[in-house]
Amino acid sequence: MEGILGLLKLRVKRGINLAVRDAKSSDPYLVATLDGQLSAIYTESSHGRTCVVMQKTKTKVIKGNCNPIWDDELTLTMRDPKTPISIAVYDRDRFSNDDSMGVADIDVKPYIECLKKGLDLKNVPNGTKLERIQPKKQNYLSDESCIVWENGKIVQDMVVRLTDVECGEVVLQIELIPVTGCKLHV
Repeated sequence: MEGILGLLKLRVKRGINLAVRDAKSSDPYLVATLDGQLSAIYTESSHGRTCVVMQKTKTKVIKGNCNPIWDDELTLTMRDPKTPISIAVYDRDRFSNDDSMGVADIDVKPYIECLKKGLDLKNVPNGTKLERIQPKKQNYLSDESCIVWENGKIVQDMVVRLTDVECGEVVLQIELIPVTGCKLHV
């Protein structure tokens, strides 16, 4: 577990007004990658051959729906808190390559910074907003995102605007389960 900060839970709740890629609708699914990686590759160096582990996980496909409710929980191993989570939404096609329905990056730095504060939250009421992040072009947020104390955990809820597409948003929540004894650095 060396070099691992924790397990990042990405709760993919639903899509909103996703692009139509079939005749009248789409069959969307979401792919999440972390560390900017898509698969395992081997690199050659003076020290020999090295395997670089790359993470990719995806939701189930929702047939014929541009407003899908996924309610899927994806888990990624977080090593570098400066690296965003990349998401891409695709339309599943049976007989051809899947069509892109948009992409976005999720900046986890504000969430990690909030965790680093080491707040004593024992007496804090459930639902307390610990931090608010305003939408900017660089963070892909459609609306204000809140980092919240919820059921004994710190989570961040957000609506992410997809780019490279005519329309579409995805409703998400992130939570980091830290590795015991690991220090968070941003």
